[in-house]
Amino acid sequence: MTTPEPGPAQGWCALSALHGRIESHIERALQAGHELSVREFTVLDVLSAQHDGPGGHFRMHQLADTVVLSQSATTRLVTRLEDRGLLSRYLCPDDRRGIYTDVTPAGHALLEQARPTNGIALREALEAAEKRPELAPLVAAVRALDPVA
Repeated sequence: MTTPEPGPAQGWCALSALHGRIESHIERALQAGHELSVREFTVLDVLSAQHDGPGGHFRMHQLADTVVLSQSATTRLVTRLEDRGLLSRYLCPDDRRGIYTDVTPAGHALLEQARPTNGIALREALEAAEKRPELAPLVAAVRALDPVA
């Protein structure tokens, strides 16, 4: 039996493995330190960057696209965060059909506490993955995107 040549399928498998390792490591750290999932952290982080200018707020479908979840999963996640007092929703002032979501002061405080945990867990996961020859090139690519990583 011959060994297949490296190609897109092997690259995809390596990328998927790297993503899974990183996400699992960050998930454990965020859950332990802040009772947040990776998805919850990501939603808070994305929404915290909103502004009052044109296009400054995400509608639910835009948020779903940004955090790579279905609209229904995003709505359920936002509802959970709203129930915890970390987000609030309100009608779009320009289009009453639209609903915007804002991070509450409690959500901002939790996000600020969780950001260092996220960063440390990301660095740890990348360092561990870098030791695996099949993942090292991908880690180098991630680091090239952000020298702090």
